[in-house]
Amino acid sequence: MNKSVFSLFAIAFFLGCIGGKTKTVDTATLMKKADIGEYSIATFAGGCFWCIESKLQDLNGVEGAISGYSGGLEENPTYEEVSNGKTGHLEAVQVYYNPDVISYDELLYTFIQSIDPTDDGGQFADRGSQYKTAVFYHDEKQLESAKKLFTEIDMSKKFDKPVATKILKYKGFYEAEDYHQDYYMKNPIRYKSYSQASGREKFIDENWKNNDSWQNFIMPQDEELKRELTSEQYRITRENGTEPAFSNEYNNNKKEGIYVDIIAGQPLFSSTDKFDSGTGWPSFTKPIDEEHIVKNVDKTLGMKRIEVRSERGDAHLGHVFTDGPKPEGLRYCINGGSLEFIPKEKMVERGYEEYLSLFS
Repeated sequence: MNKSVFSLFAIAFFLGCIGGKTKTVDTATLMKKADIGEYSIATFAGGCFWCIESKLQDLNGVEGAISGYSGGLEENPTYEEVSNGKTGHLEAVQVYYNPDVISYDELLYTFIQSIDPTDDGGQFADRGSQYKTAVFYHDEKQLESAKKLFTEIDMSKKFDKPVATKILKYKGFYEAEDYHQDYYMKNPIRYKSYSQASGREKFIDENWKNNDSWQNFIMPQDEELKRELTSEQYRITRENGTEPAFSNEYNNNKKEGIYVDIIAGQPLFSSTDKFDSGTGWPSFTKPIDEEHIVKNVDKTLGMKRIEVRSERGDAHLGHVFTDGPKPEGLRYCINGGSLEFIPKEKMVERGYEEYLSLFS
């Protein structure tokens, strides 16, 4: 934490340390288990390492999060040396995690939602090279995950500026002094005061709190999708599968509401445009918004058809045919397994209130 910022919290400092049970981390044990492949390692720099450690430490599957320094050439630097900005090191956190419980992508998403990835001069109240952000990749898979995520963020236009967080090859990590470890638990009042006054929590609330909205959706890796979707949903959406006719409950669903992409939650079809085609698949005369779908020529099975995919989640939905009812004359034949139905009475609760006008 920047020394100039620390002076803002003198009152909190004198309130002392209360509450919070320190989580003891045996680094040697963590390293030993990582050496034999039981744990994996991820390293992130996100400004004040207290804040990043607090976001990652208690995630299910994280066995230990350690504050320290990474990215510079100087061996065994001290906090005083790093804080002057001349060592080349960044304040960083090294995470030891069980890959059978939590994936690298989940850690990466949590990290990125704990920072301002567009700030190239530090983080919030902490300014200087030592507070810049970075993902230190340990292997090619981590490299590709970071590159993909940053590309997705830039393409989503979520921020006015491009991602400034660096993706750097991991070259070493030096553990910070003991008083920096588990700081958020040892000194909860001081930590909370700092985190709020620095501007970090306000930024997170305004930019990441509602990240479950489909407008903020960032496409995860396939391995993550396999965990989130059923095997049938994955087969349909990611492997261009087709479910058996009359097998999905949405075929006979007559309730008012909207149908959204099962992957991204993007609104696709409305019950007001749904009709019984007799084919055994949910059928619609048109999408809610043409920009929410993508059409491709499909020449598989010896036929030439028009495939329909979701724009945000890139999910295979089905096909569109020209034998639908007038006036559109189209039949969007959609796999129910690629959709989630949001009843009209649940649309406000789920964040789709702007589409209530479809039922006026």
